[in-house]
Amino acid sequence: MKEERVVHPLAPIVDEECEILILGSLPSVKSREEHFYYANKQNRFWKVISAIYHEDLSTNKEKEEVLLKHHIALWDSIHSCIIKGSSDASIKDVIPNDIPQLINHTHIHTIICNGKTSEKYYKKYLEDKTHITPITLPSTSSANASYSLEKLIELYTNALKQA
Repeated sequence: MKEERVVHPLAPIVDEECEILILGSLPSVKSREEHFYYANKQNRFWKVISAIYHEDLSTNKEKEEVLLKHHIALWDSIHSCIIKGSSDASIKDVIPNDIPQLINHTHIHTIICNGKTSEKYYKKYLEDKTHITPITLPSTSSANASYSLEKLIELYTNALKQA
């Protein structure tokens, strides 16, 4: 797989009532192809959200609705970068998303980073502009095998309750 510049293809899931922002790093190849967040069936993000809120999330519309119902926005730290496939380790030449602008039109007071890559770029480019210290949780990616689905559900539940 060769390196390529990828520009974030997805609009944030957000409305003015949102209080929590969950940030990934950049949509995977599968998510870019499917035009939706966490589209890779191996990623456990939607399983975690479904378990926390006891909602069946079969469609993308249902996924968006459950997030907004619970005042959760979803976006990514990176607007564009050079990357090989979906490899976070290969990311370079990052341009961040305009998180401060997004926050200005909401009630967001808590930012949760889904994984260390999201945290790295949020802290490097955005934290000093938003003045919100992120809560960093383990990535829901299947590549993060050191955390079981049950442990991810527990950690995300606790973070969302405290937010």
